[in-house]
Amino acid sequence: MSEPILELHGVNKSFGPVHVLHDVDLAVRAGEVTALVGDNGAGKSTLVKCIAGIHAADSGEVRFRGKPVHIHGPRDAADLGIEVVYQDLALADNLDIVQNMFLGRERGSAWLLDEASMEQAARQTLASLSVRTVKSVRTPVSALSGGQRQTVAIAKSVLWDSKVVLLDEPTAALGVAQTRQVLDLVRRLAEQGLGVVLISHNMADVFEVSDRIAVLYLGRMAAEVQTKDVTHGQVVELITAGRSGDLGLARPDTAVV
Repeated sequence: MSEPILELHGVNKSFGPVHVLHDVDLAVRAGEVTALVGDNGAGKSTLVKCIAGIHAADSGEVRFRGKPVHIHGPRDAADLGIEVVYQDLALADNLDIVQNMFLGRERGSAWLLDEASMEQAARQTLASLSVRTVKSVRTPVSALSGGQRQTVAIAKSVLWDSKVVLLDEPTAALGVAQTRQVLDLVRRLAEQGLGVVLISHNMADVFEVSDRIAVLYLGRMAAEVQTKDVTHGQVVELITAGRSGDLGLARPDTAVV
């Protein structure tokens, strides 16, 4: 088993009196898809935002490639090679694919953009991910389907020599064919050696593409297991009750106080 590229140890986060994350541990390995699952309010979004530098963790340690790091903002996360594709995709409809992929990181001078270089890089990135559903990188995002938009957002995240990509519900509101395209793309990210974190409520998607499953229950990491070692029913029990048989959080009567 490869060493984790990204590790979280004992991460806590509170908003005022509300303790959202309780001593959360998480390991993300290069070349693997780790599914992060949990019910609404379990703390998934808060955990992702702590990794992305949007929220500062109150305590705990983050290690990247075995070394302790401090993520004080999104720029720190990006500099490490951590990219997040949020559910709203954060794409500008009035811009084309190339302009969206380089938005805020344009190549060229203050007076003249290097359009040819950016277009070539966009094409190469899409080709490296075996994306065949986009006919032209100069197509406005407003003219793309939901699956194509998700593809562009994911390609944008790997354009910057990323090491870890976090995907927030990438197949939400997509049709069957578009979901198939996105799931194939998620696997290709892992095959290229990236550490992928997939946040999803869709158990079929989770079991199809993930190598490991991490289950959050009320802000605590209930279990982090290999996908092949658990069943659909066990994961659902972990999500809804925090425990399934011998897996999960200690029972209240056996928990250490």
